[in-house]
Amino acid sequence: MEDTTTLSVTKPIRCIVKLGGAAITCKNDLEKINEENVEIVSSQLREAMITGSSSRKVLGMDWSKRPGKSGISCDADDFEDQNLDSSSFVVVHGAGSFGHFQASKSGVHKGGLNKPLVKAGFVATRISVTTLNLEIVRALAREGIPSIGMSPFSCGWTTSERNMASADLSMVAQAINSGFVPVLHGDAVLDDLQGCTILSGDVIIRHLAAYLKPEYVVFLTDVLGVYDRPPSEPNAVLLREIAVSEDGSWSVVKPTLEDMKKQVETTVAAHDTTGGMATKISEAALIAKLGIDVYIVKAATTHSSRALSGEVKGTLPEDWLGTVIRFVGKGNRNC
Repeated sequence: MEDTTTLSVTKPIRCIVKLGGAAITCKNDLEKINEENVEIVSSQLREAMITGSSSRKVLGMDWSKRPGKSGISCDADDFEDQNLDSSSFVVVHGAGSFGHFQASKSGVHKGGLNKPLVKAGFVATRISVTTLNLEIVRALAREGIPSIGMSPFSCGWTTSERNMASADLSMVAQAINSGFVPVLHGDAVLDDLQGCTILSGDVIIRHLAAYLKPEYVVFLTDVLGVYDRPPSEPNAVLLREIAVSEDGSWSVVKPTLEDMKKQVETTVAAHDTTGGMATKISEAALIAKLGIDVYIVKAATTHSSRALSGEVKGTLPEDWLGTVIRFVGKGNRNC
């Protein structure tokens, strides 16, 4: 894969956060944001970024007019006391009920830009996902997080037969070095062989993790973590710790269950063009192979707050509910 990055990040990255589409949108309701979850997650991210004796007063950065608001409030003097460790975080979000329907209906993920329906669907998909990206950026900005939306398509990311071919990370690096929080998203991109496809947020996170080498990665989802079967089924068991070996295979460490299958049963919504939970697990395993712990946890809960802050690093607290995926190669101190 060609990587045209020319600028290095000048400070360590604490965490890359994936906001799952099912957690931030109402996935079965076309283009509807789960505003409560987005608001809570944005607040939790801000809390995780606060350093030292920084003021806990929220100084919003979304100075646009909003429905139901009479005016725009901004006091320049208030910003002198802000001290968020914002440049050590990167956010990536999925599409949920934005983009997937348009991509599925037109077949964008299968390619064929020479077909009028696919070309129209490509445009419609990007309108939808960039609309969601703006709303996520605004939600973070209202919490005083200096967030900047970045689209893979606009940054020149491309694929070849649906595999990453080129990813220019120079603007991401420059944004981080300038103290901003890049907010990327799953996107419709050009493909060298099939014309176009969908690049999922989970694949984007894996690429970012390989380049930025964060301390840990957090996937925020609409369920507590990874289960041995769809969580809606009776007797579904939450897998608290999964170990990834050097050859990429993985096994369940906690809980210890007889006849536990390595391959977890997953379900994918009919309109989901990115692979759903199956893609999430495989991409998380690839990140773990880099020596980076990956936490999969339900968004907008005390468990997600603890994961974002780094509180659950190392030995998992017994009262924390979620899944950690870790590398078990030689010298790994966490296992």
